[in-house]
Amino acid sequence: MLQFISNIFSYGFAQRALLVGLPVSLCAALLGVSLVLKRYSMIGDGLSHVGFGALCVAAVMNLAPLQVAVPVVAAAAFLLLRISESTGVRGDSAVAMISSVSVAVGLIAASLSKGLNTDVSGYMFGNVLSMEKGDVPLSVALSVTVLLVYVLCYNKIYAVTFDESFARATGVNAGFYNTLIAVLTSVTVVVGMKIMGTALISSLIAFPALTAMRVCRSFKAVTAAAAGVSAVCFFTGLVASFWLETPAGATVVVVSAVGFLGAVIVEKIVKRSLRPIKR
Repeated sequence: MLQFISNIFSYGFAQRALLVGLPVSLCAALLGVSLVLKRYSMIGDGLSHVGFGALCVAAVMNLAPLQVAVPVVAAAAFLLLRISESTGVRGDSAVAMISSVSVAVGLIAASLSKGLNTDVSGYMFGNVLSMEKGDVPLSVALSVTVLLVYVLCYNKIYAVTFDESFARATGVNAGFYNTLIAVLTSVTVVVGMKIMGTALISSLIAFPALTAMRVCRSFKAVTAAAAGVSAVCFFTGLVASFWLETPAGATVVVVSAVGFLGAVIVEKIVKRSLRPIKR
């Protein structure tokens, strides 16, 4: 098995997928804990659709994909929050509106050219082969920046996640940190789209957090466990995709789902073992 894994990562595209995928999975897991607790985990799915629309437009105009998608998706994240706060539209409804419009714009842009090319199709469904050398430095730099900002703002993010009203009362600028979480999520989504695809990137946000919550109770423990689960599931899914000759993104999702089910089973067993015996 070790020889098989060694052979996989002797290829440049596999090395690039791992180098970009692991930091992205860590970012998604850390942000996912806050998003799941705030019942806003579907923002990842919505932003990925915005990213798809931006990438379609960038491909038609022959522009650099990441340099176009990152600011567009960040602006969409900010707009999502403003819609929810100023119009009374619920978060899930705002996500549905913006994501559907973004996909529609992307498809129209693609139809006005000569249809979806290989690169844009790869963004929709994920493709490890599409990770080029030029993508790695920017992707890694963005991921590391997200991790650093999250660590530096951890206490404030914790505060607005658990009790936003109390955080505001203690002087925390909750609006700023909510926006920060959304912007960091948008960067993570865009960077991870080449590997996971638009349709699957939100799984990196939801599954690790939900899995960690089954076996941990404190915010810090859940955050650490989610990061570990995400890294293990991504690596396992990537290796399994080569072994089974299946799409990498889809395989990572299936491995994450299996991990979640395993955590649910462990949780039930522990609860049953701690239940007092009736006489």
